[in-house]
Parts: sequence; C-alpha cells; structure tokens
Amino acid sequence: MNTTQLETVWAPRLLSILRIVAALIFMAHGTQKLLGFPVSPNPGPAAFSLPWIAGVLEIVGGALLVPGLFVRPVAFVLSGLMAAAYWIAHAPRSVYPVLNGGDAAILYCFVFLFIAAAGGGAWSLDRFLRNGRTA
Repeated sequence: MNTTQLETVWAPRLLSILRIVAALIFMAHGTQKLLGFPVSPNPGPAAFSLPWIAGVLEIVGGALLVPGLFVRPVAFVLSGLMAAAYWIAHAPRSVYPVLNGGDAAILYCFVFLFIAAAGGGAWSLDRFLRNGRTA
C-alpha cells in the first residue's frame, strides 16, 4: 500500500471510524448523567443545570455524529462544550490535566475540533446526502 492510497482511500474511512467510536463513547457520558446507565454513584443533575445541559448535548450530539448527520456544526458545538467543561469543572482543581481529571475533556475537545474541520469521512449520512453515494 502506498502513501497515495492511504491518503485517498483509507484516511476518509478511518476518519469515519474515529467519528463513530468517539461519538459512542461520548454518548455514554450523557446516558450516565441523565439516564443512570451505566450505573453511577453520582445522582442525576437537576434539570436545566449546566451538567444536565451537557448530558443532553452528549446524548443528542453523539446520536447525530454516529451516523454522520450535521457533522461539522455538531462536532464544533461539542468541541466548545468540552473546552467549557475543562475550564469550568477541571482546571480549577489543578494546573495538570492528569491530576484534575480533565484529560478526556481535552482529548474530546480536539478530536471534535478536528472532525468539525475535516468532516464526517467516507461513511457519513452527510456525504451520502450530498453525493448520493458512499465511498
């Protein structure tokens, strides 16, 4: 396999896989917050509080990203959500992400920012609706 084949054939497919896996794992954070699954020792957040809004965005945003619908705007919003989550919930605890528990928030922030710029990849509803086919 040569570099051109990696760039033209496999990179868009791997982008789709990254989008799907990140969205599924991200959704689990929302279902834990709002639906109690997987089971959490923390009680569910109060309706319309910041954690509740985050949970709604995690579930709805993840559900849109899995099939690849409205990928760029959804990923951009989720990237901002994770940036805000880091600075509001994690950064005040410590300067170091490993100590403040914010490493996942930082990673999600930049993965979603990359997806917002790169698009949904070869296997997305956005691409199918735009082109009428998938790669």
